[in-house]
Amino acid sequence: MSDDGSLTFWDHLDVLRSSIIRMIVAAVVMGIAAFFMKDWLFDIVLAPKDSSFCTYRLLGVEPFSIQLVNTGLTEQFMIHMKVALMTGILVASPYIIYLLFRFISPALYENERRYSIRITVTAYVMFLVGVVVNYLLIFPLTVRFLGTYQVSEEVVTMLTITSYIDTLLMMSLVFGILFEIPVISWLLAKAGMLKASWMTEYRRHAIVAILIVAAIITPTADVLTLIIVSLPIWLLYEVSILLVRSVTH
Repeated sequence: MSDDGSLTFWDHLDVLRSSIIRMIVAAVVMGIAAFFMKDWLFDIVLAPKDSSFCTYRLLGVEPFSIQLVNTGLTEQFMIHMKVALMTGILVASPYIIYLLFRFISPALYENERRYSIRITVTAYVMFLVGVVVNYLLIFPLTVRFLGTYQVSEEVVTMLTITSYIDTLLMMSLVFGILFEIPVISWLLAKAGMLKASWMTEYRRHAIVAILIVAAIITPTADVLTLIIVSLPIWLLYEVSILLVRSVTH
């Protein structure tokens, strides 16, 4: 420590290193726990491929069958490790965020600390909501369409477990980020870089962009599916307009 009792640059590095080690340990411990809960874990992960999944029952989707295959010697084991690690990071994420905030907060003023807590908690909750929406709605519709799509009856679809898991993880990340739109809009409005009038004026452009994004995320010719995917993103945009308006007025 320096003469005035404050931490030196090297002291800060030691604190940061200690925090990073704790984050890694927490994620690894939770990942190991998830690894040994294989049956329960993959019952959840693989549920959207079955026509008995809750989303399909609510939407009245006709029964279908999707069979996953394994094409590599180590593929299933590596998938098991990947899913367990991602689950461990997700479960440990509150503790990881707490450690990050505890490291950063001493450099903040009291009012900045209050704002930071609200923003961090809100952003974290919105990310989780995005992941849940993807798991319950977006990903099942994508799997159902792409997993049963055929250009010809002579072509048999063989969906690999790697393709399934990678798509689930990628789409969960994408929708987790998309659900940060209100938080990002609020921050930009507080910085004076965004106005509700601009967002209202370009609403039609935004809707077209949302439809394009939805079409890319779920490449389906089913109009109903496209609308269902677009609706949450459009609602996020409308909520962002309200938040920005509350800041600028």
